[in-house]
Amino acid sequence: MRAEDCIVVDRKELRKAQLGAGVGNFIEWYDIGIYGYLAVTMTSVFTEGMDESLGLLVTLLGFAVSFIVRPLGGMILGPLGDKIGRQKVLFFTMALMAGATTLIGLLPSAGQVGLWIIIPLYLLKMLQGFSTGGEFSGASTYVAEFSPDSRRGFWTALLNAGSMLGFAFGAAVVALTSAAVTSAWGEGAMLAGGWRIPFLLALPLGIVAIVMRSRIPESPSFEAAQEHGESESELDPIFVRHDLKNIFRHYWPQILIGCALIAADGTSQYMLTSYMPTYLETQLGAPAAHTAVAAVTVLLLQVVLIPLVATWSDKIGRRPMYRIATIGNLVLLLPAFWLMQQGTLASLYLALFLVALPSAFFLAMTGAVMSELFPTASRYGGVGVTHNLAISIFGGTTPLVGQLLVQLTGNPYAPAYYIMFFSVLALIAVAMMRETAQRPLLGSVPVVSSRAEAERLAGGQDEDDRIDTSTMLLGEEPKVGASSI
Repeated sequence: MRAEDCIVVDRKELRKAQLGAGVGNFIEWYDIGIYGYLAVTMTSVFTEGMDESLGLLVTLLGFAVSFIVRPLGGMILGPLGDKIGRQKVLFFTMALMAGATTLIGLLPSAGQVGLWIIIPLYLLKMLQGFSTGGEFSGASTYVAEFSPDSRRGFWTALLNAGSMLGFAFGAAVVALTSAAVTSAWGEGAMLAGGWRIPFLLALPLGIVAIVMRSRIPESPSFEAAQEHGESESELDPIFVRHDLKNIFRHYWPQILIGCALIAADGTSQYMLTSYMPTYLETQLGAPAAHTAVAAVTVLLLQVVLIPLVATWSDKIGRRPMYRIATIGNLVLLLPAFWLMQQGTLASLYLALFLVALPSAFFLAMTGAVMSELFPTASRYGGVGVTHNLAISIFGGTTPLVGQLLVQLTGNPYAPAYYIMFFSVLALIAVAMMRETAQRPLLGSVPVVSSRAEAERLAGGQDEDDRIDTSTMLLGEEPKVGASSI
C-alpha cells in the first residue's frame, strides 16, 4: 500500500455529506416518532367505536406494520444503492417518507367514514416503512464511507444523535400543538383535527431535506470500488457487488451478529421512544404533558451522550462499549420499571434516564459497526438486510409486544424482561465479532484526514495490525482466496 492509495477526506465535502444525510435522518425519525407520541389520540381518531384496549392494539399494530415492510425496503433499496450509488437512493427515500407522512395528516377519521380508514392508514405506514428500509442503512453506509477511519464512530453516531433530535422534535411538536389547540379551541381540539398538524409539518421539512440531499456528493469509497469493475469473476467475493441471494450466502455470520446487536438496540430504543409514552399513560395514568416533557428531556440527554460514547469507542474499541450497553440493560431495567410504579415526577425522570443510558451506548455503535461488518461492494445491501430484518422483527414490534405482554401476564415488568433477553443474545454476539475501530472498511483503502496521516500509515503498515492490504483494492486486483471475512 502506498500513501497515494489512501483516500484523503475533503473536510468541506465531509461536512456537506454529514449534513445532507443527517437532516434527512432527523426528519425521517420525526415522521416515525409523532405516530408513537400520538398513539392514544390516533386510537380515538381511527378506531372510534371499538373497545378501547382493542383500539390501542390496532393503532400500535399500525406502527408494527410499517416495520413489516422495512426488510423489503432494505432488500430492494440496499442492493440498488450498491449499484447506482448511495446519494440517489437517499434522495428517493426522503421524498417517499415526506409524501406518506403528509398524506396520513390528510386522512379522514373513523367517525367521518368508518373503520375501513384503518386500511389506507396501514398502507401509508407501509410506505413509510419501505422508505425507512433504505434510509438509515443508506445514510450510515454513506457517512461511514466518507469518514476518516480514526473517527468513523463519531461521524456515524451523529446520525443517531440526529434521530434522537428528530424524536425529541416530534415529541415537542406534539406537546406544543396539543397545548396550543387546546388553549384555543378546548379539550376536544386535538381529536377534532389538531392531531393533523404534526403530520402536515412533514411536507415543508421534507422539501428542505430533499433539496439538501440533491446537492450532496457521492461516497468516495463507492466511486473507487466502481472504477475497479468488481463484478469480474476472478475477484475475491468481498470485491464483488452481490445480489440478495449471495449477500446471505457470503455474509450470513455477519448478518447473524448484526441482527443480535440490532435486536438489543431496537427493543431498548423503541421501548423508550415509541412505547414508553403509551405505557406511562395507560398503565400508570401519567398525564400526557408530563410524559412528553420527560421524553424530550431524556432524548436530548441521549443526543449529548451518543457522540461522546462514539468518540470513546474510536479510542478503546466497539466491543467494550457493547459490553457496557448490554450489561447496563441487564442491571438497570428492573430498577427503572420499579421506579415508574412509584408515581412521582422525580421517579419518572429517573426511570427514563435508566432506560436511556444503555440505549445511548447501543445507538452510538450502530451506524459504524453495521457498516464495518460488510465490504464496500455489497455494504448498502448487507446493512440494509441486517438492520431492517432485526429492527422490523424485534424493534418495531416492541410497542405491540410490550402492550400484549402486560395485558396477557398482568406483570408491569414484562417489557423489561423482553429487552433483557435480547441483551443477553447481544452479549454473545459481541464475543463473536471482530474489533473494527480505527481500521479501514472491508474492501476499501484507508480513509484519512491528511496526507501526512496517509504517509504514516503506508510507512508503518508492516507493523500495524490494523492494516490488512488483502482486503483492499490497490494497484493489482486481488485473486480468489486472497482474503477471508
